[in-house]
Amino acid sequence: AGSGDYKKMETVSQDFVKELSKRPELSSVFTFYSASFPQYMLRIDNDIAQQKGVTIENAMNTLSTLIGSNYETNFIQYDRQYKVMVQALPEYRSLPEDILKLYVKNDRDEMVPFSAFMKMEKVYGLSEITRHNMYNASEISGAAAPGYSSGSALNAIAEVAKTKLPRGFGIDWAGISKDEMARGNEAVFIFLICLGFVYLILAAQYESFLLPFPVILSLPAGIFGAFLLLKLLGLENNIYAQVAMVMLIGLLGKNAVLIVEFAVQRHRAGDSVLKAAIEGSAVRFRPILMTSFAFIAGLIPLVFASGPGKIGNSTIGTAAAGGMLFGTVFGVLIIPGLYYIFGKLAERRILVKDEEENPLTEEIDHNV
Repeated sequence: AGSGDYKKMETVSQDFVKELSKRPELSSVFTFYSASFPQYMLRIDNDIAQQKGVTIENAMNTLSTLIGSNYETNFIQYDRQYKVMVQALPEYRSLPEDILKLYVKNDRDEMVPFSAFMKMEKVYGLSEITRHNMYNASEISGAAAPGYSSGSALNAIAEVAKTKLPRGFGIDWAGISKDEMARGNEAVFIFLICLGFVYLILAAQYESFLLPFPVILSLPAGIFGAFLLLKLLGLENNIYAQVAMVMLIGLLGKNAVLIVEFAVQRHRAGDSVLKAAIEGSAVRFRPILMTSFAFIAGLIPLVFASGPGKIGNSTIGTAAAGGMLFGTVFGVLIIPGLYYIFGKLAERRILVKDEEENPLTEEIDHNV
């Protein structure tokens, strides 16, 4: 807040905490900010102090030494080293009023009591003044509620701040929350980069800008399956789930490549696009199911993990298993249809005509 009114800051901070506590995405929301902390204010009459020959600097240094102590030197006795700390005896600093009974030496080497130029007043205020970017600030802490990600919690806080905070007040982030908000939703860009690499590699392999699309468009079924199983088991979409989804791009893409690769070979051998798609799905059906379900079976211990780190293990196992299950079941049905659609389009746009299909290694090894 840009205002220096600490009492208003306390009221706004407490009201904001109450509003945040109502959101289901958040838990354990609290703040230690209080403008009602009991304390004593020392008011110095500078004119009187100068008349007494006492400077403010000397008075404060003396008071700091008498009340808070000051380290001066060391001495050694019986082969042991001791520190010399200068401080008033406990009986002379046991009560707040004792401060006014202490003395300070003026510039004429005379002892002047603090009560001669200082008054003590009991007030209520901040235990410490916290500032952020030179503004008065209140630190609020909390955590994401079970079943919600940190991103959902941060979005909930931003929504409440936008609708509930009065004019002149705002929020900022600290710690890992600040890093998370600064980075934004990097997962989307990571997935796009992964898909971009897959597309470029397949485009080079098939020598077509259209045939990679059956592989790319078969992946959403697996991503949907990962999110669905995470939701059913009450798990979060965290970094473990996102790692599993990046892995699914490669695994499900491999299944699609098996069908599309065989179909492309059959089509180049002279079969129609429809016949090549049917043969590719029929021939590759059994290998895809065997490898996919073997992979899913290997993930079962992760899904039902226990002990330390079970949440992370369960999350990555659940996301991978759900994505592989849905991607495999629906992929073997969707991929042939997608290949037929894009295969018909690719027939009209051949990048390289009259190309020799046999690789050089096969000519050397088999004399073809």
